[in-house]
Amino acid sequence: MKSHVKAVVIGGGVVGCSVLYHLAKAGWTDIMLIERSELTSGSSWHAAGGFHTLNGDPNVAKLQAYTVQLYKEIEELSGQSCSLHLTGGVMMADTPERMDFLRLAHAKGRYLGMDTELITPSEAKAMFPLMDETNFVGAMWDPVEGHLDPSGTTIAYSKAAKKLGAEIVLRNRVVDLTQQPDGTWNVVTEQGTVHAEHVVNCGGLWAREIGRMVGVELPVLAMEHMYLLTEPMPEVEEFNKSTGREMIGVLDFKGEIYTRQERNGVLLGTYEKACKPWSPVNTPWDFGHELLQPDIDRIAPSLEIGFKHFPGIEKAGIKQIINGPFTFALDGNPLVGPVQGLTNFWCACAVMAGFSQGGGVGLALSNWMVHGDPGFDVWGMDVARFGEWAGLRYTNAKVRENYSRRFSIRFPNEELPAARPAQTTPLYDTMLANNAVMGDSWGLETPLWFAPKGTEPKDIVSFHRSNDFGPIGDEVRATRDRVGVTEIANFAKYEVSGPGAEDFLNRLMTNRMPKVGRIVLTPMVNEFGKLIGDFTIAKAGPRNGEDRFMIWGSSAAQKYHMRWFEKHLPKDGSVRIHRFDQTLVGLSIAGPKSRDLLQKLVDVDISTKAFRFMDFREMAVGGAPCMVNRITYTGDLGYEIWMAPAYQRLVYKEIKEAGAEFGIVDFGMRALLSMRLEKNFPTWFRELRPIYGPFEGSMDRFIKLEKNDFIGREASAKEHAEGPKLRRVSFIVDAADADVMGDEPIWAKVGKDYGTVEKPHGYGAPRFDTSGMEVRGSKAAEGASAVRGIVDGDWRVVGWVTSGGYAHYVQKSMAQGYVPAALAEDESAGLFEIEILGHRRPARINVEPPFDPSGEKMRT
Repeated sequence: MKSHVKAVVIGGGVVGCSVLYHLAKAGWTDIMLIERSELTSGSSWHAAGGFHTLNGDPNVAKLQAYTVQLYKEIEELSGQSCSLHLTGGVMMADTPERMDFLRLAHAKGRYLGMDTELITPSEAKAMFPLMDETNFVGAMWDPVEGHLDPSGTTIAYSKAAKKLGAEIVLRNRVVDLTQQPDGTWNVVTEQGTVHAEHVVNCGGLWAREIGRMVGVELPVLAMEHMYLLTEPMPEVEEFNKSTGREMIGVLDFKGEIYTRQERNGVLLGTYEKACKPWSPVNTPWDFGHELLQPDIDRIAPSLEIGFKHFPGIEKAGIKQIINGPFTFALDGNPLVGPVQGLTNFWCACAVMAGFSQGGGVGLALSNWMVHGDPGFDVWGMDVARFGEWAGLRYTNAKVRENYSRRFSIRFPNEELPAARPAQTTPLYDTMLANNAVMGDSWGLETPLWFAPKGTEPKDIVSFHRSNDFGPIGDEVRATRDRVGVTEIANFAKYEVSGPGAEDFLNRLMTNRMPKVGRIVLTPMVNEFGKLIGDFTIAKAGPRNGEDRFMIWGSSAAQKYHMRWFEKHLPKDGSVRIHRFDQTLVGLSIAGPKSRDLLQKLVDVDISTKAFRFMDFREMAVGGAPCMVNRITYTGDLGYEIWMAPAYQRLVYKEIKEAGAEFGIVDFGMRALLSMRLEKNFPTWFRELRPIYGPFEGSMDRFIKLEKNDFIGREASAKEHAEGPKLRRVSFIVDAADADVMGDEPIWAKVGKDYGTVEKPHGYGAPRFDTSGMEVRGSKAAEGASAVRGIVDGDWRVVGWVTSGGYAHYVQKSMAQGYVPAALAEDESAGLFEIEILGHRRPARINVEPPFDPSGEKMRT
């Protein structure tokens, strides 16, 4: 065993071997994988071995597609078969709501280049004759599904990595990790210590224990998972003989089961409601190639539905029941990337779908480590997406909830209850008394909308407009016509101070920094000129003669942004960053009467000339010390008021009492998002993501290329000079009873005036693009309708929706999204359509915002 290497990968499951292979392929050959036992000694060896490309997050789906495409490559390099069975698979819908979900998934597949197809239950039965098709209303076919040999695939990764120069050390447990002053690591093992520049936690079932060695409690939990194998079935053998094909895989939402052919029988697995965590506090180091005791009673309700839906399986003899632990994060997606607060400590764990996602995880992480960027939009997998509130008990509750809902539909207006409330502001009880429907915003309870008095404050979940539609409209109209107040504690808040603060921020941000008492809006880009942040920055008065800046951003990105800030901090201590989190809370008032209201609560002049648009001031509001920004996300006249939690109840009480004469209303986050649509304002992690350049994101006026050599300036200047390939645009949509939710395809009728419109570059930075490696399956079944793909006559998919909804004040259904730049300013009717729940609805670009296009109201 070497004593010095560039990187140590801890864990010899499919994910660890994939990371090792991809690092070696990227040129890092001085690397080592250390495994406590044998390869596949955790979850990999007893996995069902299924793979698929579909995922609720299209960006994760892109990496899953890459994983499937990779298997042929590692087989050829390693000489080891993965026993790949590319059978295709179907998802079965038993209700109209589940069919709507499949229509959404099918639409997402259009712009990802997937050949999914909506088919009838009879067509599905033709490929899996063990089902009773009368239990279903429809299905979706995906040709890129199948199964493989878990152990063989893991060995193929490991052999390929060794051929490229990597080292693998088995039967050698890591017992401690210590970081040196220069940021490098001592990896202490049973066989000695290895000095490494980087450490990657691919610990699987032991990922928590590896994290705890460096003081990190990762939000990951192992769950018991059962599947059964039947004895050989004559029906299966007859199907194989008569068709020359293997039976496909089937996912049944109602039964919460998946099933497929396994040899001459079938495999059937469940995600049962009565789920059970395994080893919820500590994972025993001596656990290995063992299975857990089966508990058939626990999965009996799922089996009962399964046998009804698939009567051909009910009479089959059960050969074996597999019960083994798999690790999950809170939302079911992996935990990948560098851990904030540590140097060169990386995670690739909680990859419960290792044979669907392992290759993509390895590719993204190796890109990140070698090139400084994952090369894809991996926010859905980023370890930074969870905060400190995701502790052990919170994780255990949320993972159980996620597991039990694995095959349940998540509606766009559905808030899940487990582990809540975790964080609350001083106004939580007041908001509940006001009949607020609360939502989870990065672990914080936040008012979404206010139900009319006398009605239950509860969402009726739906893909269509629901019971919140009317009340949200009332909140918007009252705010636009009079004045409204909303809680904004769910913003991220930072203070950057010190003698080097302004130079530091000028280096990070694309816009110039403000003067004392003023505010700027500014994006932040990475070295490749891609958007990684969007901030409001105010320059406060100096403290002890040193500059001081207040920064507001997306709450969900707090650890993501702190990781970037810390990476670029000067080594001389000239800059300090303080993250407030919930030690600073806020309220926003907006509407034409908001100035009159605020003037009653302050003892200074806040007239138009005295307190201008984009001014910042520290002042007492209702007697409480506050910071006030003259800006709101509503795009109307308004103010953001920030205070310590101890003063929030007082300030809210004073605002409501002073606002009574103006007809003040409470409004929630959904009303705020509705109003931002009317102004064409983008939002972080929907419109603004690390796959878009700032000019693609239509952030032109905030990019000051001439100001200094900020990070990403060269790449941004190149984008500006060459012209962006895509553009963020806003649409007015001729919707019916459902509005866009995000990720819908945008169709365009492209004529000779526009030439050929290329497929949007989508989710990969060109340097790491894998979109050319496409896997195509056979047609779903004999007589099935042709796959339409992304072309339909003169119509073709040219872009995708990032977000949208109903803009209540202008009474328009609206959407934002990305289209080729050549089409971005064409406001012609009849050019665009947006696919909503399987129906293509006419849409028209509106370049100017429909509410107050000149911006006069917010500047008044």
